[in-house]
Amino acid sequence: MSNEIEAGIVPEHSGRFIVTFRDGCQADAMSLLKKEAGLTKAKLMSSADFGENGVAIDQVPVEGGVVFEHLGIAVVSMENTAVGLLSQEIGDDSAILAIEPEGVMYALDPAKALSLDYLRGFRDAANTLYEQASQDISPEEMAEIAAAFADSSTLTWGLQATRVARSRYSGKGIKVAVLDTGLDFSHPDFVGRRIVSRSFIPGVTSAQDGHGHGTHCTGTACGPLRPSQGRRYGVAHGAQIFIGKVLSDQGSGGDIGILGAIDWAISNKCQVISMSLGADVQNTSTAYETAGQRALNAGSLIVAAAGNNARRSAGNFGFVGRPANSRTYLAVGALNVNLALGNFSARDTVRNAGTAVDIAGPGVAVYSSWPMPTRTRTIDGTSMATPHVAGIAALWAQATPDRGAALWQRLITNAQTLSAPVVDVGRGFVQAP
Repeated sequence: MSNEIEAGIVPEHSGRFIVTFRDGCQADAMSLLKKEAGLTKAKLMSSADFGENGVAIDQVPVEGGVVFEHLGIAVVSMENTAVGLLSQEIGDDSAILAIEPEGVMYALDPAKALSLDYLRGFRDAANTLYEQASQDISPEEMAEIAAAFADSSTLTWGLQATRVARSRYSGKGIKVAVLDTGLDFSHPDFVGRRIVSRSFIPGVTSAQDGHGHGTHCTGTACGPLRPSQGRRYGVAHGAQIFIGKVLSDQGSGGDIGILGAIDWAISNKCQVISMSLGADVQNTSTAYETAGQRALNAGSLIVAAAGNNARRSAGNFGFVGRPANSRTYLAVGALNVNLALGNFSARDTVRNAGTAVDIAGPGVAVYSSWPMPTRTRTIDGTSMATPHVAGIAALWAQATPDRGAALWQRLITNAQTLSAPVVDVGRGFVQAP
């Protein structure tokens, strides 16, 4: 298995469609689904029926679908004729914002509601400030800073470089949801820890990790203060862990499970949602962008891997993939121990406004937990940088009242400036309080 295990693939179409409702128009949208697609309430489950337990994907009617109430999004089965009729209804005043085919994602490897335009404007202003500030740091100073970072017998380089090792915060009282391949619950570093878990993979009842990617990401975000063996690798060791298995043991999962898990995390009031997954698709998704905005409005910040499709040594800088290319997801790039870009770390193409890399974290030679009996493993990827940022977001959430978009701002305004371009690292290198 390659160290860069997050390589994305263009998502296949499952045959279902994602229908995104306009704010405050769910009743009208449901009427349209009934009229044009014959989707009556009897054929549509609601996430509200499951509460904090999350939707049981196996119970979703094959000839119907499910409505995720916190997101205002439905995933449904429809004939192409019905899709065509509904598409004709979409307009400026329509109750339906968009209809998109459901795809597949892969393992890569009190909040104030902010509009998408506000977030884009804030990002543009922040980038200007960053460009001005980065001119004050010389290459010699950057080299001196980087030289101090290396794995020690007690700490990973990432915990040292991000100031986590010196932080007095643990993430206590904060809920962190890791949506990935699950967690090895038998791992000695997590035994006895309070963990809430749910599988969103059809036919799989447990969130047990048979892949490894999820255990590694969970370890980085929320691993213990004192591991049973070896150096400390976890950031928010006091946070409550929520594990959503949205990717199978083969490393893939449908949009229905991923959106369902986001809805579940919001229902459980998780302040931070970590998603080291995606697909190498350049166009953005209305459904994911809307889900991200509604998460922010609810006080939940989604942190997502920018992607590993670059090959910088060959002059290929890649692009930020879905869903991190949505404006409402904090997109994370990967740095090495010298605070330089990982060869694989995707660059913002500035193709669509707001699809930028927002921040960077440790993503090369990252040591963390792995399913037993392997126990620990060192791997690379923007997937590894993402849980560093998610765990540090939990520390800031403990240290401040910031939630949602305010927590986003807190992270980027406290990032360490770098000499690398904004399109590669956003506001800079994430730092703990």
